Amino acid sequence: MATRHLNQIELAARWNISPRTLERWRWAGEGPQFIKLGGRVVYRLEDVEAFEAEQIRQATPNVPRAMA
Repeated sequence: MATRHLNQIELAARWNISPRTLERWRWAGEGPQFIKLGGRVVYRLEDVEAFEAEQIRQATPNVPRAMA
């Protein structure tokens, strides 16, 4: 079976975020793994799904708020 790839626009639409957010995440070393072929960036669907699975949380951690 052929590997399915998403470009930056398709992934941004999937997650309802700005394509610039994906660019910032790549620059910061965050977000899903990506492949750069020449000047073209693509994301393997299996890497996107693995990243999504890693983001599943049961609850928000209890972080103390700064005193006002």
